[in-house]
Amino acid sequence: MTAKPLPTEPGILAFHARCEAFYPADAVDAPIGQQRQWYDALCKAFDAAPPGGMTKSDSLVEGRIAIRSYRPAEIKTQTRLFYIHGGGFVVGSLDSHDAICAEISDAVGAELVSIDYRLAPEHVWPAAFEDCWAVLVHLLQDVRPVVVIGDSAGGNLAAGIAVKARDEGLSGIVGQVLIYPGLGGDLVSGSYIEMADAPGLSTADVAYYRDVLHAPEDNPHAFPLAAGDFAGLPRAYISAAHFDPLRDDARFYAARLIQAGIDVIFREEPQMIHAWLRARFMSEGARTGFAALCDGIRQLAKV
Repeated sequence: MTAKPLPTEPGILAFHARCEAFYPADAVDAPIGQQRQWYDALCKAFDAAPPGGMTKSDSLVEGRIAIRSYRPAEIKTQTRLFYIHGGGFVVGSLDSHDAICAEISDAVGAELVSIDYRLAPEHVWPAAFEDCWAVLVHLLQDVRPVVVIGDSAGGNLAAGIAVKARDEGLSGIVGQVLIYPGLGGDLVSGSYIEMADAPGLSTADVAYYRDVLHAPEDNPHAFPLAAGDFAGLPRAYISAAHFDPLRDDARFYAARLIQAGIDVIFREEPQMIHAWLRARFMSEGARTGFAALCDGIRQLAKV
């Protein structure tokens, strides 16, 4: 039997053990409501107070899509950040990534907007995509540049709306930040095999979330790796976790953007697992990766 691939950094191992304590071994088979309860409890355990001087406000786009706006004490750029949370398209909310959003906003010195998009299985594809697109269009109406940011499933949505914006001639996205994104890899090669049983996310988990979403695999807005043309897409900061079945999605997408002449900063965190953003106070590797992420966003936002 092949050994399960594991990082060696004590901090990330402690983080993983703490996360695992919130879930039974068969959590992916539990009802969606139960999965959300476990996830919300986990997120709450890793919550943090907002940076000093940070203000937040909640509102609706199109009268139905909840968003949260963050304004740091010091604004250093007119570029706004649009953050799309992860959670397999099944879990997550404005609260699940609240501290992460606040810290990115503060570190970059930029206003940030996060979204509470509709979740599967109650709302299958393209519901979440349409919500994110509607908020992007809303943000671009006042002619301020936008950097789209997403982690995991949110990285998929961020890349997808960037492709749609390019396809429809909608200008204003000056950067895309994809953090351990799921972009439509084949599930049967590369990191999907090597890291099939990696801590934090398995290939079986990825397959499950895809099945729940019911997205068309030949649609580049749903599976951005399926895009036939990568020219004209925004500059990118792409972050992969080494111990993650989604690792090669990030690698391949970065490579295809570069081949198309797009400026890309690609960073693979050598000791990190999926969802390492939440480990930034426990793991030295996550702390370093988070600092690099914020620096990459600052470059795209031209701070």
